[in-house]
Amino acid sequence: MLQPTPSAALRHTPADHPAVTFGKTGILLANLGTPDDYSYWAMRRYLGEFLSDKRVIDYSAWLWQPLLQLVILSKRPFSSGAAYKSIWNHEAGESPLMTITKDQTAKITSAMAERYGDIVVVDYCMRYGNPSTKSRVDDLIARGCTRILFFPLYPQYAGATSATACEAFFRVITGIKWQPVIRTVEPYYENPLYIEALAQSVERAYGALEERPDILVCSYHGLPKRYLMEGDPYHCQCQKTTRLLKERLGWSDTEIVTSFQSRFGPEEWLTPYTVEEVARLAESGKTKIAVCAPAFSADCIETLEEINEEIRDSFEEAGGSQFTYIPCLNDDEAHITALTAVIEDNLKGWVS
Repeated sequence: MLQPTPSAALRHTPADHPAVTFGKTGILLANLGTPDDYSYWAMRRYLGEFLSDKRVIDYSAWLWQPLLQLVILSKRPFSSGAAYKSIWNHEAGESPLMTITKDQTAKITSAMAERYGDIVVVDYCMRYGNPSTKSRVDDLIARGCTRILFFPLYPQYAGATSATACEAFFRVITGIKWQPVIRTVEPYYENPLYIEALAQSVERAYGALEERPDILVCSYHGLPKRYLMEGDPYHCQCQKTTRLLKERLGWSDTEIVTSFQSRFGPEEWLTPYTVEEVARLAESGKTKIAVCAPAFSADCIETLEEINEEIRDSFEEAGGSQFTYIPCLNDDEAHITALTAVIEDNLKGWVS
């Protein structure tokens, strides 16, 4: 464990003074979360925490909580557990999201060590499940971090993703006696290195196919349309990411489309819905498609199970013949380069 050197101000403290280590800068990567396993109770704990977040489901608690606790959490852990089991990293005993986040953290740690030595410490946390935001903030402080850069790994901002991750971080900070200086990273949906990493992943996937897809579907996680009308910028940032990707690839408007997945509940969400859009494309004669997920920094249940199974099935049942899923950027070198550049930009004035 890294141990910072106490400053001169603490060299003459009494013998019974609490141990103090400080002087380092922490980088805390944050992702959505993962259940500890796919058993009923593990899934129920995870879903209960996730679906009780007012940023995710903003219905009145007196209406929502009885429905959640008595109905949804009685049934959904079974279906969600089966979905997680189908994609689980059984060798490591964890979800793919956890495995990939660990790999991303390891590579970013190496990049930071090469540039800054041991004065920068990198770790990760999950908004829901483990490791919790609090446990990792406490650990960074114990390792001597008096500054913490908090980095939600969501390219596009949404209240239900970036905002709730930051709020969890802020709540932890309010309970600390000696609070670290903090910064948060803004969304990077238009960062040129992020767009370049996306473009390279598409080019690699297309280059490996015998037949070029008729169209690329950029499938983003959905939100209720009401959130857009209330000022959430997510929809606009997703549209801009697709446009910048199209321009970098040098494609026409007919070669790429934006859609939204993971609809939940009765109200209208951002459209078009991916599961319906891929069926429409097949029925219109576009029987060869590729799908990528630019809003996800790591493959997870929504990509490995929803896109590569449910959405694929919808496309093929409508007459589609070639479905290509392009994996998330994960720990690809171009992605790590982009994330590292974002971090370095946000560390300016703190380390050199």
